[in-house]
Amino acid sequence: MTTFSYKHMVEEINGVRCSVVETGVNRTRMEFLRKLLEINGYKLQIEEIPPRAEGQESTYKLGVEDILFNPVIAVYGRRLKDSEGRVVTPDYWLQKSAKPKPYYWIQNS
Repeated sequence: MTTFSYKHMVEEINGVRCSVVETGVNRTRMEFLRKLLEINGYKLQIEEIPPRAEGQESTYKLGVEDILFNPVIAVYGRRLKDSEGRVVTPDYWLQKSAKPKPYYWIQNS
């Protein structure tokens, strides 16, 4: 399960200095984050990490070319939007809900 990391890591991915968004994620999670961050105008670098043992699937390291980007600040600062223009919430970022519910006091679906 994915969690927020408070550390802001900058690494070189594919020869480009990037702010690391997440490391060791599966293909589904990588595609979700790739679409979400591209909608918000970020340029991404994705590195495939080969499996450690035979039979395991590859994992991915996802980075944003903006080295000041921090996912915790972006989500809790309400700076990211989904494809329909709704504010991305922590539950949506962590894929606990299918739709962002930006106001916790509104209990409508």
